[in-house]
Amino acid sequence: MKKLESVEQFQEFKNSGKHVFMFSADWCPDCRVIDPILPEIEEKFSDYTFVYVDRDEFIDLCIEQNVFGIPSFVAFHNGKETGRFVSKDRKTQEQIEKFLSDLPA
Repeated sequence: MKKLESVEQFQEFKNSGKHVFMFSADWCPDCRVIDPILPEIEEKFSDYTFVYVDRDEFIDLCIEQNVFGIPSFVAFHNGKETGRFVSKDRKTQEQIEKFLSDLPA
C-alpha cells in the first residue's frame, strides 16, 4: 500500500485512475486489526491502487473529505468518488471486500 505524502499527491491520485484511500492512524486499534488482511485485499482488488492516509498527518484532508471515523475507505475513479465506507466502527475483511465488490466497474 502506498503512503500518502502530500495533499497534492492526493489530488493527483484522486484524479487519475482507480484509487482507494484508507484513512487510518498508527494509534488506532481497529485499524491495526485489519493490517494483516490488507495485502490479501489489495491482491484481490488489484485494479485499484490502495493509498494509506495518516489521519493525524492529514487532518484537514480528512475534514475536507468528511472522514471523521477511522478506519475508513473512500474510492475514486478519475476524479469521481465512487464509494465510501466511512465509520468509526471496526471493519471485517468480509465488510471491506463487500464494499470494494459493490463499487461500480
